[in-house]
Amino acid sequence: MRVFRTKSVERSIQDTDEPGHRLRRDLSALDLTVFGVGVIIGTGIFVLTGEVAKEKSGPAVALSFVAAGIACALAALCYAEFASTVPVAGSAYTFSFATLGELPAWIIGWDLVLELALAAATVAVGWSGYARTLLSDLGWDLPTSVAGEHAAFNIPAALIVLVVTGVLVFGVKISSRVNAVIVAIKILIVLFVIVAGLFFIKGANYHPFVPKAVPTPEAHGGKTPLIQVIFGFVPSTYGWAGVFAGAAIVFFAFIGFDIVATAAEETKKPQRDMPVGIIASLAICTALYVAVSLVVVGIENYRQLSVDAPLADAFKAIGHSGFATIVSVGALAGLTTVVLILILGQSRVFFAMSRDGLLPAWLAEVHPKYGTPARMTVIIGVIVAVIAGLVPLSALADLVNIGTLFAFVVVSIGVVLLRRTRPDLPRSFRVPASPVVPILSVLACVYLMLNLPVETWIRFVVWMLIGFVIYFSYGYAHSRAGKPSVESR
Repeated sequence: MRVFRTKSVERSIQDTDEPGHRLRRDLSALDLTVFGVGVIIGTGIFVLTGEVAKEKSGPAVALSFVAAGIACALAALCYAEFASTVPVAGSAYTFSFATLGELPAWIIGWDLVLELALAAATVAVGWSGYARTLLSDLGWDLPTSVAGEHAAFNIPAALIVLVVTGVLVFGVKISSRVNAVIVAIKILIVLFVIVAGLFFIKGANYHPFVPKAVPTPEAHGGKTPLIQVIFGFVPSTYGWAGVFAGAAIVFFAFIGFDIVATAAEETKKPQRDMPVGIIASLAICTALYVAVSLVVVGIENYRQLSVDAPLADAFKAIGHSGFATIVSVGALAGLTTVVLILILGQSRVFFAMSRDGLLPAWLAEVHPKYGTPARMTVIIGVIVAVIAGLVPLSALADLVNIGTLFAFVVVSIGVVLLRRTRPDLPRSFRVPASPVVPILSVLACVYLMLNLPVETWIRFVVWMLIGFVIYFSYGYAHSRAGKPSVESR
């Protein structure tokens, strides 16, 4: 069937040298690692820690981060093998085209909009919240109608998206330099939180570390995790069920290491540098997440933690408003790089899809001076800015999580399939203990998906159906697969 026609790895690599579609190879392993750290450390560490500790896991929020980190580590190994074997823009979309076929590739590309574009809008809303708090501390109060999650139109959120879009248009190397400076500031402030917080920890705040599960039968309908609906569990908070439900939420904090794979085509030595960038960035961020979460629940009892700005408000609660201001500055820096790299990832996925004809080909034109897909980047930036201005943070986060987990499942399956269909391909990095590790990755990701609310699953299915309609109304007829210029297997 044509919809399951695959695009050979050789042809995918050959397409990267097409005139007008050639991206510049400017990135090193260090650049990739910094990109990864820049996008991973953001909303999760500055925002979600308080929400999950207070409403799901208690002091065991650190275990929620560990559980989510393990699931991501398994998927990261699969991404590392794929990205070094097929160093082409598009990440999971490109990998799916090489293994599962055109329609599955389109679906995963469409799914990545949930991870990248919506996540960028979500983080921009979080950025606006911290900006409003910081300006308030400095004596300048922004009206709630123009800033914050419940604004009529969130002007700061839209503005930060447009600013980073402009940076991305001027070149990936410039973007990486800006990102490196901001990431350095962000890591210093995260380390400051850890070190300063150690002096204010109260051991009593860790007891009980895993609070006793509390049945919450009123939490029904769309807010109930799907796994509870399937197996008839009574909804509850805290306990071990709360730890894993929390893991499904803080998973949002790890979104980013896979975005490193979208820059494969712009990497100088992708076979060597991609695995380093993906795995190193994930390892660094997991360690920082666990340390920060332990410090925050140690400073303030989890029942009193703020949901909007837990790190800053925890320091305010113990009488150190100056520390809180420093944390707010770090949050702004951190969330800025997250928005930048999420838009970078989304533009590269759509760039690859346009080059394959599944989206209008003119979108894939590379700027002759800057060497970036400028048209695609600007269009995505404007759309994300509008979403960030109009949609509140709470309406997007779970949808981002399910989209990302679905992509991880597809990539993990794809690694096993490509090993069998193309054992001849040179692989500079190989997933250890395959197929055991990819299978474990699939199981871990599916389990986290089942812990997401029923409402999220319904929205996800509707989004996928919209993707099918677009593919069969445009992509199917315009695809370059099977045409003379594109070899297929």
